[in-house]
Amino acid sequence: MHLHVESPAQETLHYTTEIFKIEDKHNTPVMSPEEDISEKRREIQGGYEWDNLLDPLHPWLRREIVKYGEFAQATYDAFDFDSFSEYCGSYLLRWLERSHLMDKWSKDSNWMGFIGVSDNNESRRIGRKDIVIVWRGTVSPSEWYEDFQRKLDPIGHREAKVEHGFLSIYKSKSESTRYNKSSASEQVMKEMKRLAQFYNARAEEVSLTITGHSLGGALALLTAYEVASSLPGLHGNVISFGVPRVGNIAFRDELHQMRVKTLRVVAKQDLVPRMPGLVFNESLQKFDDIIGTLDWVYTHVGAELKLDVWSSPYLKRGFNVSGFHMLETYLHLVDGFHSKTSTFRSDARRDIALVNKTYDMLVDELRIPHFLYQQTNKGLECNEHCRWVKPKRDPEDIPLPTSETHTHVFEMQENYGLIPLFSL
Repeated sequence: MHLHVESPAQETLHYTTEIFKIEDKHNTPVMSPEEDISEKRREIQGGYEWDNLLDPLHPWLRREIVKYGEFAQATYDAFDFDSFSEYCGSYLLRWLERSHLMDKWSKDSNWMGFIGVSDNNESRRIGRKDIVIVWRGTVSPSEWYEDFQRKLDPIGHREAKVEHGFLSIYKSKSESTRYNKSSASEQVMKEMKRLAQFYNARAEEVSLTITGHSLGGALALLTAYEVASSLPGLHGNVISFGVPRVGNIAFRDELHQMRVKTLRVVAKQDLVPRMPGLVFNESLQKFDDIIGTLDWVYTHVGAELKLDVWSSPYLKRGFNVSGFHMLETYLHLVDGFHSKTSTFRSDARRDIALVNKTYDMLVDELRIPHFLYQQTNKGLECNEHCRWVKPKRDPEDIPLPTSETHTHVFEMQENYGLIPLFSL
């Protein structure tokens, strides 16, 4: 079996002087203007399957995709990777391996995401109250192991099946843990039922958007399926980045029947969206009349926005498998995409340096250091005695068990609050 990966065109790249005048953008906003989209809310949120909005990409939709993508990026930026931290695996609101300390905050659990609710200003801008569920992608060795499972397990009460590893991360729980006496599924559904009841009592319309990158995109689909099954009056939409295939054809069809709208953002050089089902996938449907519908065949769900890594003049040519899959690469490409036939947008607003936050993807001519995201002094602080010590966290930054999280809502950016979610 040979995996064909498309090579970049063998041509000399001529970088114009204008491309590298990054200094010209240093005094401009890094975010696109937040237009009032309330008049086009239904279309932007997938009411018509994003028909006629993807090519060319509507600027309002681009802004919303980047917004939800940055929520997903926050789950990486806020994750405590420091193996010497007693809170390794939790979140750092001050913005893989297990802790070396025996008194770690939890030896079993990892912080996986959050639920946010828009404030009044954001709700007016988009036309209604917006609930967002955000899932983190893979970071720990145990999550990588679960990602590579290939067994399909049933979900729901019909023919739908989903990948065993994704479902295990979503549904696993243990009475012996402090943070996962309830599963990630139970945590998110408990909060969704509470929010639905709260806003129903106020007769306030709400929308639900579920987002995530990679594994997080897979968890987003599982959440959308469960919410649609349990709260049929609340129809969510999913915006995912670099998501692998999650389930079989019946899973896709049941999501469609429950009116779940899904937009998959995919980079064509990224290998993860080709998995699982590299060979046996939705392309076999053309043979249904001959072989019938196969319930073990993986298939993608929803509309697709396909991006090309090599459309950006700022990114290196060559093969960087991890870099192709990185969420910051995706957000850079979305910000620069106009249409399949046009060049990278010269007026893209997002800071290009972010692409090199944790990888080496930007061309050397930009002179932006790679792996630039570093903790100052690796998290140590010099105290009043001139000794280097690990700072104590503020009480509000210490993770709470899931039974207490509904009273512990953190502020994120200026438009959303968040409630943390954990998984084994």
